[in-house]
Formats: sequence, C-alpha cells, structure tokens
Amino acid sequence: MSSGPDSGLAGRGAVVTGSSRGIGRAVAFALAAEGAGVVVNGRDPAAAEQTAADIVAAGGRAVAVPGSAAADGVAEALADAAVRAYGSVDVLVNCAGVAEPPGSSILTISDDQWREQIDAHLTSTFRTCRVMAPLMVERGAGAIVNTSSFAFLGDYGGTGYPAGKGAVNSLTLAIAAELAQSGVRANVVCPGASTRLSVGDEYVRHIEDLHRRGMLDDAMRHGSLNPAPAQYVATLYAFLASDLSAGVTGGIFAGSGGFVGRFDRQTPALVAYRDHLTAPPWTLDELAGQLS
Repeated sequence: MSSGPDSGLAGRGAVVTGSSRGIGRAVAFALAAEGAGVVVNGRDPAAAEQTAADIVAAGGRAVAVPGSAAADGVAEALADAAVRAYGSVDVLVNCAGVAEPPGSSILTISDDQWREQIDAHLTSTFRTCRVMAPLMVERGAGAIVNTSSFAFLGDYGGTGYPAGKGAVNSLTLAIAAELAQSGVRANVVCPGASTRLSVGDEYVRHIEDLHRRGMLDDAMRHGSLNPAPAQYVATLYAFLASDLSAGVTGGIFAGSGGFVGRFDRQTPALVAYRDHLTAPPWTLDELAGQLS
C-alpha cells in the first residue's frame, strides 16, 4: 500500500487490458499497491494468470481474464469479472497493443496488417470503453486512462500504429467531453518505457534509420534507445486513475523515465481572415502567399 496521500483507489475495481506484460503489467501492480482490485488481461492466458498470481503474492488483489480486448465478448467478460470480484468497475486502463511489422510503411503494409493494427489499438479501446463507460455513468464516477504513443505525431513512421494511436486520442477527447457531466473522466498517456516492443536489433535499426533520415532528433533518438523501466510511467497512469487527479479530464499526457509532459490541445492558429459575405474565395496565389 502507498504511504503517500490517499489516492482513493483502495477498494475499487480496475480493469487493465494488456496487463500481462510490459507497461500494462507495471500499471496493474501500481493500482494494486494503492489497494485497487485488478482484472489482469492479455492474449497469453499463462502470462495473464502469472501476473495475477504475482500481484496476489505481493499482497494485492487480482484475477485474470485472458483474450484480445478487441475480440467479441472479451470486454464484457472483463467488466463481469470486475463486478463479481470487486463489486464495480471504477477504473479502466487500456494498455493493449502490438508493434507494427518491421519496415512497415504506406508503401508496403497489407490490408490484413492494417486491420490488425487498428483492432489492437483502436477497436480494443473502443470496445472496452463502450462496455464500461455506462457502468461508470450509472454510478456517477469513474476514470478511463487510454494509451497512445509519441508515434501519433508521425515521427516514428509506420501507418496503422500511428493512425490507431491518433484515433485513440480523438476517441478519448470525445469521451471526456461527453461524460464530463456524469462524473466520468477520460485521459490519455503516451508512454515511453523499456518493453518487448522497444528492444532488439530490428528496433535499434529502425530508430537509427529514422534518426539518419532526420525524422528523430538527437534527444528523441537517445530516449528511444535508452528507455526507462515501465514502473516509471506506471505511476502516471495510477495518478490519472486516482482521486488525486479529480477534475483532470480530456488531457493527453506523456511520460518516460523522469519526464512528464502534457500535449497542448490542438487549436487552429489564425493565418488569414476575410468576411465571406463581402469578399470572394481566396485565390490559389493568395493562399500560396499565406501558407507557403
């Protein structure tokens, strides 16, 4: 249990997708350490069961529900397990995801690879939110924390991975706006951490190639090749799930090692204006002068 300020997580039910390994596993442990009961989830049944057993052995509460959160019936099974074991679904954290195929780009990705990426990142998030948000609204409280990535900016290349993560951002902002009056909060974390997706020769070659092409600067290259353990960013998830972040909703946050950041909300910067009631449309030459 935490010895810091009361997080309000003690006694609450939390569902963490993709929590059998990596960042999700660290988040599950962080929530359990604050007294939450955790439903552990992952595609590998043995890994999910082992993570749940490890949490229990450490003095926490956990049950395992394996399966892809994008698959039919899995989101419902996760919610049912939380209600049976802990009485409610108070927290939903989506950490499920898969790496984009090595070397994948708009020039090479197949339809099947695209669908796998969108399902793993966006559909899994949509399905769990769709199932669990009504339960939170009914109780008048709840916290949703979804996982995006720095990759949504396009700096890391790829197609389905950045597209899925960018869509997770937009979905979460829409959920936060819609459910604000219902007492349900929704935020996003773009994490950086040492996981099975950020190790290996293929990953190193990919980062070095992006740096060589000018897509990653020196600082981003260094951070990508030297990520901190997942425990460092797990506390950011736990904070956003807790009462300590009451009033924080609709935010896109970043965390990696000792770095914590917040993305500014996208708003258009005024480039030029004239009243359409009294002026014709901009010509191509005029737009070139304004936007080039």
